[in-house]
Amino acid sequence: MKSRTRARCLALQVLYEVDITNHPPAEVFRERLEETPLSDALAEFARQIIFGVFPLTHILDHVMEKYAPEWPFDQIAAIDRNILRISCWEFAIQNQTPVKVAINEAVEIAKLYGSDSAPRFINGVLGSLAEHQYDIRHKILAAQKEAGNEVKG
Repeated sequence: MKSRTRARCLALQVLYEVDITNHPPAEVFRERLEETPLSDALAEFARQIIFGVFPLTHILDHVMEKYAPEWPFDQIAAIDRNILRISCWEFAIQNQTPVKVAINEAVEIAKLYGSDSAPRFINGVLGSLAEHQYDIRHKILAAQKEAGNEVKG
């Protein structure tokens, strides 16, 4: 497995646990790093994903519902939801990962953690979202500005 994929997997594990248990993300991240040590650079990449996605969870969900309405977000498995959040954050907010790379990484991670149909589902949703990446970025930035927070990415 590629090193950045390992970092994304660790970030996914943290975000998934936080999503279903409401445990503090910093604590969960520390525990996962103890179980799966990463180099400093990869740990920092995972940290950026976790603390980039976590505060934007509700905004990301709302934007994804708008641009991919054929997939009701409340019916999506928690693991798939978090894979989508990470990928959407990477290509729309962080803006350092090319869209195709973010989608391919999400599909590969879905093969590891999701159901048999997850990779195809993830690819379809992200394909719809990718067509609107700039609108998504602007909507998230506007929502953050309205809330009085700045997006870090």
